Amino acid sequence: MTISSDRPLTAHRPGGPDAGRLPEPALSVREVLALERVLAGRPEVVAGAGRLDQPVRWVHVAEAADVGVMLSGGEMVLTTGVLLAGDEGKQAEYIRSLHRAEAAAVVLGLGRAFPTPPDVMRRAAERCGLPLVVLHRPFPFAELTEEVQSRLVRRKYAAVSLSEAVRSALTALITAGAPLQALLDEIARHSACPVVVTNLAHRVLATAGERPAVDDVLRDWERIARQAGAGEGDGWIRAELGGRGERWGRIVLCGHRGDTATGRLLADRAAEALVLHRMLGGDAGRTWEEQSARSLLTDLAGGAVPVRQLLPRARAAGLPVNRRVFVPLVVQGGEPAELDRLLRLLGLTGLVAELADGVTAVLLSLARDQDARALTEHFAARLRGTAGAARTVVAAADPRTAWDEVPAGLREARHVADAVAGFGPALGLPAVVRLGDVHLRGLVRLLRENPHVQSFAERELDGLLCDAGQELLDVLRTYLATGRNKSRTAQLHHVSRPALYRRLEAIQGRLGVDLDDFEQAASVHIALLAHDAQRQ
Repeated sequence: MTISSDRPLTAHRPGGPDAGRLPEPALSVREVLALERVLAGRPEVVAGAGRLDQPVRWVHVAEAADVGVMLSGGEMVLTTGVLLAGDEGKQAEYIRSLHRAEAAAVVLGLGRAFPTPPDVMRRAAERCGLPLVVLHRPFPFAELTEEVQSRLVRRKYAAVSLSEAVRSALTALITAGAPLQALLDEIARHSACPVVVTNLAHRVLATAGERPAVDDVLRDWERIARQAGAGEGDGWIRAELGGRGERWGRIVLCGHRGDTATGRLLADRAAEALVLHRMLGGDAGRTWEEQSARSLLTDLAGGAVPVRQLLPRARAAGLPVNRRVFVPLVVQGGEPAELDRLLRLLGLTGLVAELADGVTAVLLSLARDQDARALTEHFAARLRGTAGAARTVVAAADPRTAWDEVPAGLREARHVADAVAGFGPALGLPAVVRLGDVHLRGLVRLLRENPHVQSFAERELDGLLCDAGQELLDVLRTYLATGRNKSRTAQLHHVSRPALYRRLEAIQGRLGVDLDDFEQAASVHIALLAHDAQRQ
């Protein structure tokens, strides 16, 4: 007798008639036949070997020829066949009636009634797909009944305990305002297998579990997603996520090694918790798609996680990575949702995530025959044209053709964005700001934490750093940023030229400098850049 470990994927839909109920504890036919007491009877599967993973809900000892009418499904029927001997018609009908009653299997003890496996019953069982097992040695059926029933009762008790433990743990996390990741980590701890949350397009939004095992799943995610959609797999159990008649995702236990009923219970409890977490607005109202993109881009820019380890995550999240050109962008002042909509409108593929308040990263993934620079300029121009985005700044790194170079590109784009923080297109910045555009401002940004630079800035600007000097400091900032253009400065501050002259004289008096002198103006400009960099 060959026992396979293949298990079908279980697609369970919370919210149906069975929602909230514990799954019936069960042993498979295969598991029953592997029990030590059963093995003593030398069992042999003579028909229906492909259906040994059917669950056994109960065990009945029955000799009645019409036992099928007494069954409710999932029973393993034990018989000696004493009332069937000599009547082939009764033997065939007996098997058919068990099949109609959805019995799990029939076990026939060989003896005086049937010294050898009856061919009629074997053929009928094979046609019906009903496992037919014969016992070659005398076997006390009462022992098997006692063994299986006690195991089922223990499983039922364990299922109730596990259900309450999981529900209590997840409810406590939700009540404490825990993020989505904390819930998934708890689910993975109970299921002892990788856990994946996807949207309806099978794009991975979040994962949990042992990192090597999760990486193995993500590396093969495209095949796994197709398998999951087809409803077959090895220990893959999923539950749908949704509410109010709408589905918006699913949670998948990947390669669960426990019994299917327990896996289904865990998936159901997890789905209930995730739906409640989303309804209550966990994770500061960010969607799971936003959290997924933010986690990936933060890890890419931070450098703490090896970039090769992030490749499966990017691919599973739906970002094309093979033979692509990557353009790292950082947008100052743009709304992530607006940037995401603009990408879709322009037919561009990429990830969008808010890295900090008012700072959003965008990672474009373009085909190698596309003009990366032109598309980036077009994206920035369209963004500038949207309502409220006139002062939005798009900082870009040079395109990268290798995935390993993306982290450096994101850091470069962030550096450029930091260097021009607070300055918009009104002061002459290009639509897309690159490293070559930041010049001295970029250098000062890099040195902003240096105590000598901080001391220099305070010393040079001392006369304007009091509260009363803030308005004059703003005028000075604009005057120097426009290349000491008095007309442009007066226009931007909505004052007359004479009024601007009076302000400039007050600035020079407070600082003790001559702004018409290039070296003194440059010194003040550097100090102001350092002062602004320290405040960002």
